This record gives sequence, C-alpha cells and structure tokens, in this order.
Amino acid sequence: MAKQKTILLVEDYEGFRNSLKQLLELEGYEVSEAVTGEEAVEQAARNKPDMILMDLTLPGMSGLSAAKQIRQIPELKQAPIIALSAFDAEDFSEDAIGAGCNEYVTKPVDFDQLTRLLTKFLG
Repeated sequence: MAKQKTILLVEDYEGFRNSLKQLLELEGYEVSEAVTGEEAVEQAARNKPDMILMDLTLPGMSGLSAAKQIRQIPELKQAPIIALSAFDAEDFSEDAIGAGCNEYVTKPVDFDQLTRLLTKFLG
C-alpha cells in the first residue's frame, strides 16, 4: 500500500485551518498544522512534508519569509508550496512565486481548484 501523502497546513486563522484540514483528511491526506512562519519552518525541517499550504499573512515571520527558508532545506527544495492569500493582486502572486511557491491560490479557497493542484503535484 502506498504511503499516505503528508501536507503541512500553515494558517493562523483557526476556523479556516480546521475546515481545510478536515477537507484534506477526507481526501486521504495526513495533515499537520502550523500557526506561525517560525513553526512552519521548524515542522517542515523536522517532518519533510510532501506539500506545504502556506498562508502568506502570519504573525511574526511572514509566509513569504518562511517559504524562502524552507527552500534552503535540501530535502524540500522541490517540495510543492502553494501560497494561500486573501489578496488577489498580481504583485502578491509574483512575490509568492519569487519566494519559492509553486502556485498562488486566493481565499476563500475554491476546494475544487485546490484538489486539482494537489493531484497535479502529488499524483
């Protein structure tokens, strides 16, 4: 049996984080959570998730800074990072891609779109 794919969900808003975690688990993913950018970097380094869903607006270290630091971890250089943001501006999307994110998804998240991205990156 194939190993369950792991996703690190980085989101400071508890209600959204819980809802998204439930949906991802229903899709068969193992989900770990982080609330801050610092936690995201620590957990990514420790657990080496298959994918990271990264809110860009976090307390303390931003999601952009966290993504840049995660990209410095050799085992995670190729791990897909999907930026999640309430901002629907091209500048934010370009900043996210520049920080090492593979995709940029605006909130509220269209779960069908997210599912397509999960399939694209995780098979």
